[in-house]
Amino acid sequence: MPNRLLHETSPYLLQHAHNPVDWYPWGEEALEKARREDKPILLSIGYSACHWCHVMERESFENADIAALMNRRFVSVKVDREERPDLDAIYMQAVQGLTGHGGWPMTVFLTPQGEPFYGGTYFPPEDRGGMPGFRRVLDAMDVVYRTRRADVTKAASHIVEILRQRNRLTSNPDPLDRELSHQAFLSLEPGFDEENGGFGGAPKFPQPMVYDFLLRYHHSTGGEKALAMLNLSLEKMALGGMYDQLGGGFHRYSTDSYWLTPHFEKMLYDNALLSRLYLHAYQATGHDLYLRVVQETLDYVLREMTGETGGFYSSQDADSEGVEGKFFVWTPQEVEQALGAEDARVFNAYYDVTAGGNFEGRNILNVPMSAGKVLEELDVDPEELEETLQRGKRSLLQARGRRIPPGRDEKALSAWNGLMLRSFAEAAAVLRREDYKDAAIANAAFLTGNLVEEGRLLRAYKDGRARLKGYLEDYSFVADGLLAVYELTFDPRWLHEARRLVDGMIELFWDEKDEVFYDTGSDHEALLLRPREVFDNAMPCGSSVAAEALLKMAVLTGDEGYRNKAAAALRSVAALLPQYPNGLGRWLAALDFYLDQPKEVAIVGPLDSEAAQGLLDALHGLYLPNRALAGMEEGDGAGSHPMPLLRFKTRVDGRPAAYVCRGYECRRPVTEPEELARELAA
Repeated sequence: MPNRLLHETSPYLLQHAHNPVDWYPWGEEALEKARREDKPILLSIGYSACHWCHVMERESFENADIAALMNRRFVSVKVDREERPDLDAIYMQAVQGLTGHGGWPMTVFLTPQGEPFYGGTYFPPEDRGGMPGFRRVLDAMDVVYRTRRADVTKAASHIVEILRQRNRLTSNPDPLDRELSHQAFLSLEPGFDEENGGFGGAPKFPQPMVYDFLLRYHHSTGGEKALAMLNLSLEKMALGGMYDQLGGGFHRYSTDSYWLTPHFEKMLYDNALLSRLYLHAYQATGHDLYLRVVQETLDYVLREMTGETGGFYSSQDADSEGVEGKFFVWTPQEVEQALGAEDARVFNAYYDVTAGGNFEGRNILNVPMSAGKVLEELDVDPEELEETLQRGKRSLLQARGRRIPPGRDEKALSAWNGLMLRSFAEAAAVLRREDYKDAAIANAAFLTGNLVEEGRLLRAYKDGRARLKGYLEDYSFVADGLLAVYELTFDPRWLHEARRLVDGMIELFWDEKDEVFYDTGSDHEALLLRPREVFDNAMPCGSSVAAEALLKMAVLTGDEGYRNKAAAALRSVAALLPQYPNGLGRWLAALDFYLDQPKEVAIVGPLDSEAAQGLLDALHGLYLPNRALAGMEEGDGAGSHPMPLLRFKTRVDGRPAAYVCRGYECRRPVTEPEELARELAA
């Protein structure tokens, strides 16, 4: 018999709708039941693509005896962390404080008032490998709650007070200067893996925002070490098993220190951030590998993660047919069957496919040797090698398409869509890809048309239904993406939509007294506390993207109020930047924009002319992390244009022209791409 989750739209919650557990979604019904019956709440938080979430469901939540215990002694609440990042953030901090680590599935025991008193992550059904069994944990929490209520109340109050103290970062008057970035780089350097790239050991996460900071640091200082750290990491990731060598796109993270064995789920946000990072690295270095990764990753998103409405899906599972990674791994025989003996000989040597395998007897495709070494060992010429590899990839991708694919979470989240929106818009501009431009415009229309209700941005969309009030990250990420679409198309609609979101963001999330952003709006339901995430984790936090969007909006509109709020937000984390740069990468990017007087570029059309496109190609061919771009079809010699950057701008002798400005003080207009490149590089 199904439980209450049957009426939800989240694929993760629907996966649990037929468990024997009497699950409730988070809401007043569950909280009121816990208060009325004086039962503790068992809060379980996970997400659709989470491998260990599936394991715990099979082992415990589908176990009739364990479910009966949960139903008898607890009010069990299931939450999709992707729909409710506010709850996830609050209770993850509690679990990390209790255990020293966090992760999903997350299991937290709460008082009927929602206060946490015990928690953990995955629990096996019985004691195993030093972990207490879930059945034993349930018995213990039941006994503690019934017989030691004073201890539970004391522990919960202590945890809540710690959470509130962590939430009290406020803006301070200390100056913002380049020394903060320099000290952040010095803090990063000792943790770098000089052999494999990345930071620390296993498990190793991609951390795209940290690498983006390294690229910016190199750009602003000329420091070669930062560039070397970036290049080693990007090359190792792109050639390892964490990158899908056949279909493009990145898996979540590497379980080892050398990027070979991933957790196989694919998340939209990882691929949005990594495709953009590789695009920026391509602009800065011209490396063909980086270009290939950008195009393969975005092509994968178009092929497998884009809905008919223009929205981007959230994730793909790690498991298929109940086995982690089964969809992605190969034996030599499978490769030979698809490619033929001679092509398979070359392909297997290049992609490390062996009889012994590198993952549970099968093979994750990766590139352990340089192409030169493969050429030497196989005695083939470079052109033949490339043709064989490309032919083999096409054939194996077709063969893989006949396998049972991993599950796909087809809900569209505003924040994650905003991340991917910016990546498509930037790639469309740099690579002149019309399909990427079409995808960006379609997604912008989807977000503004389907996820806005009475002026309020909503969080999630699935099956024609939008729900849940948007969070700070939804507002800031979508506004950031819309600004990129404006700079791609110069359609004022997208700038107006972005500004409307930025103004709504300030109204709902900005605290004038503390001069900080909170993650939930002033119209949000009351929770244990009003969460405020300041660290950039797998995704940037809402506040860091808000600061960056405010800075660009200030340039495009001339409204210094936006810049002042961004500066206040930056000052609230300034003391943390040199200490925790691994967790503040996007903040460091916003700081770089703030400290660098950004280049302001105005293009006067006709914008679709080859002459104007040549000017834009010159602009987009350069790595310019701190710039704002505006364009118009006709000149505005009268100075009446609403955008300060476009006032008094005209064509030159009837030809499209580009103006490079700083603080709206502009150099002479140029009409040739080479001239513009020189102006921008000056």
